[in-house]
Amino acid sequence: MLPKPCELPAPLRPGDTLRVITPSGPLASLGNIQAGVDIWRSRGIQIDLGPDSDLERTYGYLAGTDADRRHQLTEALTNPNYKGILCARGGYGATRLLEEFAWPFMAAGAQALQYGQAIAPKWLIGFSDITALLWSLGNQGIASVHGPVLTTLSNEPDPTRDRLFSLVQGQPVPPLIGNGWGGGQGIGRLFPGNLTVATHLLGTRHCPNLTDAILAFEDIGEYPYRLDRFITHWRNTGLLHNIAGIALGRFSQCDPPSDRPSLTVEDMWRDRLGNLSLPIVSDLDFGHSGPNAALPVGSLAALDGDRGTLSLL
Repeated sequence: MLPKPCELPAPLRPGDTLRVITPSGPLASLGNIQAGVDIWRSRGIQIDLGPDSDLERTYGYLAGTDADRRHQLTEALTNPNYKGILCARGGYGATRLLEEFAWPFMAAGAQALQYGQAIAPKWLIGFSDITALLWSLGNQGIASVHGPVLTTLSNEPDPTRDRLFSLVQGQPVPPLIGNGWGGGQGIGRLFPGNLTVATHLLGTRHCPNLTDAILAFEDIGEYPYRLDRFITHWRNTGLLHNIAGIALGRFSQCDPPSDRPSLTVEDMWRDRLGNLSLPIVSDLDFGHSGPNAALPVGSLAALDGDRGTLSLL
C-alpha cells in the first residue's frame, strides 16, 4: 500500500493573492523583491507585501524578533484573503518560530483547536532555512513547495519558473534527471530540504514521519566533513534504514579547504551512502547557486536509482 500523501492546497488561479513574509533573515535591499513580485504578477497572481515595516525590520541577523516574525506568519495563514505565502528569503531564524507554535489548520478539514475553526490549507513557498516551516507543515499533513524564494526568483531560468507556476496551478511537471547510483526504484512521500536545517529538526515534534520517505537534500557553504557529520547523525538515528530513497541536489560552495586533507563532496556521499542498498540519485537540479527546481513537500514521488530520475506521482 502506498503511503498517504500530504494534502495539496487548492490550485492557484489568476486573481488569487499571496502574502510575502520574512520569517528568517533580514533583507539586504528591496531590489530583488520587486523583480520577483513582477514575475508573479505577470502570471496574474496578486502580491501583498504587507506594511513596509515588515520588510524593513531587522533584529541582528533576524528580520525582527521572534514575536514579530511569528505574528507575520500567523496573520498570513489566518487571513482569508490570502491563498498562499511567499517567503522573501532564507538565512536563519525559521526554526525559532516553531517554538510554542501551532499551525492554524490541519489536513482534511480537521478543526484547528487554537483558532476554533477550520482554515483551508494555503501554499507556502520557499527553501533553504524555510525547510523548517515546510517540514513542520508536512507534519500536519499539508503539502508545500520547496522552491525559489522571492529574492531568487528573478535569477531562475524560464523553465524553472514555469515549473514553479505549473506546480502551484495543479499542472504536471517533468521528472528531474540526475546521476543514478542504482538500487532500483523507491516510491514514497517526498521531503526535499536543506540538510543542515532538516538535521536540526530530528527528535523534535516538528519532524514529520519519514518512514518510506524519499529524502531530497541540498546545502550551501558546508565543508565535506560537516556534511559528513550531518548525514552520520541521520545514520545513527536509524532512520535511513526505513526510507524509500535519497535524492541529492546541489551542494554549493562546499568544496574542501585547500590547506588540509579532505574528501570531496562526491567522495563523502559515496562513502556514507554507498552501502545503504537504496535508490540514490545525485546531481539533481535543485538548491542554491543554480536552477532550483520546485518540488512539493509531502507529495508522492518515485525515485529511480537505475535511470537517475525523480518523478512526481
